[in-house]
Amino acid sequence: MHFYRFSFRVRYGETDQMGVVYHGNYPQYLEMGRVEWLRDLGISYKSMEENGILLPVISLQLKFKKSAVYDDLITVVTKLKKTPSVRIEFDYEIYNEANELLVEANTVLAFINAKTKRPVKCPDYLLNKLLDLDNDSRVN
Repeated sequence: MHFYRFSFRVRYGETDQMGVVYHGNYPQYLEMGRVEWLRDLGISYKSMEENGILLPVISLQLKFKKSAVYDDLITVVTKLKKTPSVRIEFDYEIYNEANELLVEANTVLAFINAKTKRPVKCPDYLLNKLLDLDNDSRVN
């Protein structure tokens, strides 16, 4: 399944007095990974919302292995777990510059119609992009 790597430096404001990343920041890091994963497909969260689709998180799991610290260059690897339906599920791994695994995570999000606030199936434009990627990988 499609994956994307996104790297950035830990900012001082994301850490505690010991220079360790506060645990509540990791969901934001996962969101950054998802946003860039979509952007890599040529789709933005903003365009999805403008087309009436919301993507709230309905499940979040984090497994902490090692602490990230101030000024670390960390990499979030975002992987689509399976073909989306009414839900889309991602697995994540977060690494530091030494390629040490810091966090394993999983999120499940639901496709929601912005007007009705009811679940809907994954938009065809996203499914088609994923299908195109899958077909391209089979050809190469």
